Formats: sequence, structure tokens, C-alpha cells
Amino acid sequence: MDFIAGAGATNIDLLYENMPKIPDVGEEIYTDSFSLQLGGGLPATLINLSRLGIKTKIATELSNDMFSEFAKKQFKSEGAEPFNLYKGSNIPLNITSAIILEHDRSFITYGKGSIEPDDEAKEEFYKIAHGAKICLMAPGGFIEVYKKLKAEGTILVLDTGWDEELSYKKYEELLITADYYTPNQKEAMQISGCSNPKDAALSLQKYFERVVVKLDRDGCLGIDGGEMFICPEVKEFKCKDSTGAGDAFLAGFCYGLFNNYRLKDCIEFGNITGGKAVTATGALSAFVTEEELLKYKEVIY
Repeated sequence: MDFIAGAGATNIDLLYENMPKIPDVGEEIYTDSFSLQLGGGLPATLINLSRLGIKTKIATELSNDMFSEFAKKQFKSEGAEPFNLYKGSNIPLNITSAIILEHDRSFITYGKGSIEPDDEAKEEFYKIAHGAKICLMAPGGFIEVYKKLKAEGTILVLDTGWDEELSYKKYEELLITADYYTPNQKEAMQISGCSNPKDAALSLQKYFERVVVKLDRDGCLGIDGGEMFICPEVKEFKCKDSTGAGDAFLAGFCYGLFNNYRLKDCIEFGNITGGKAVTATGALSAFVTEEELLKYKEVIY
């Protein structure tokens, strides 16, 4: 069990920065700042884990289109070459055009959001993830694979992301199967029906012995062995773009789990990787190496 696995759609971001406003219908606005990057999501978490020196296996969907070819090169450059689950000829990625204003952002996205696996893709993912120490979970059609991995001793870490219909009823099968869940405070309150993060965290003890609720700029709340605590954010990291912050937090958190740290240490690692990620535009632009992560941990916490 020397690697971390996960299955998720690849996201590509076309970033238009320094935009004065969102163009109205019929308008065209120019900017001198543009970049094409891999976006956030489960593959981004696994790339960040690869940067921290952990072997990863990324199951995703890629084809032969120009965006898939770009993604393949980016994965390879990060030492995280993906395993392809896609057999069709269409563009299977999510492609987002992001208009970045001074204090806000606007998006338009092509794609279906997540992988919709058939039986062949499920079996292929199981072969890829079999033997993993940790498997990242996401909503979708892989629940039976997650259950098989859990029975084999793999640690399962769930990130649902935001959903207007987040609820215990809708996500109960995933919650029961997962070992850890890492919602932000908005997601935790929505899924639990609670009006504040503390009550949401207490409610999540229904499913988890160890609870994690990200508090954005207020750090992260944890419950371990009945003890509730808050790990503060890293003050020196100044936010430029919050894209990918949750994915990066999850990478630091899983780094701690992989190396058998206690929950509080795992959260502190997550605060460092998540905090660093927001200091540059794009989901994967800013990151820490393993050496930097351990040094920040020693100095800050």
C-alpha cells in the first residue's frame, strides 16, 4: 500500500485575467493576461500529492483532442501520468473559461462535470486502485469500487464538493463508506442542516469518529477523540485566487494520513498546502514541496 489513487474528470481552465468587467451581450473586451492550465478537481489533488513525493494513480477520461493532449503533457510533466478510462472520440474533459475580475470571477464550462462510468470503467478503476493505502472518493458511479477497496483495508477520503441538494439522505451511502470527509463550512452546514460550522461538525460525528470542517479564512475545525479544536490559517499566505484551495488542502491532509500523522497534524498540513495554493492564479500554480511543507509545519505550528 505505497500509493494514493482516485478517479475524477480532468478540468482545463482558460483564464482571462485583469478583466475590467464581464462583457455584455454583443460586447468584446480584450485583456493582455491569459493562460491555459489544468484546473481543479480530484486529479489536481493527486498532482499535488505527487509533488509531495507520494506515488499516485490518477484514473480519468482523455481522448485525442487538443485539450486532452495538453492535459496529458501536463500530467506527465508533474510525474503523474494518468490512466485513461475513456473509449470514445468526443472531448471528455470539462473546459472552463474563467473571467477574473479584481474582486470576483465568472465562469462558463463545457462538459458533463464528472465521470459517468460503465461496468468496464468501474472494473478498470478497481484494478488501478487495488492495493492503494488511500483512495480519494467523489460522487458518481464508483461506490461499489470504493466498498471493495474499503474491505481490503484502503482508507477512503471523501470530498463531495458543493451541491444545492447536499443532504445526509442523498449522500448517506458515500458517508457510510468513507473514513474521512473534508467539507468546507458551507458544505458541512448544507449537508447537516445546521446553521453554524460547530453544530455541523458535531452532527457529522453521526458518521465519522474524526471530523474535519474547513473554515475558510478562519482555518479548519477538527474533532478527534471527542476533542474539538481549530487549526488557524497560515497568515503569511495572501489570497490572490481561491481556485483549487480545497484540492490543495486535501493533498496536505492526505499527505499526513499517508504518513500516519494524527488528525491535527493532517489538518495543519492541509492548511499549509491549501494556503499556499491561493497565492497565485490557477488551481496548480502555487504549491509547496515536501521539504517546504515540513519546514512550514515546524515553524508555524
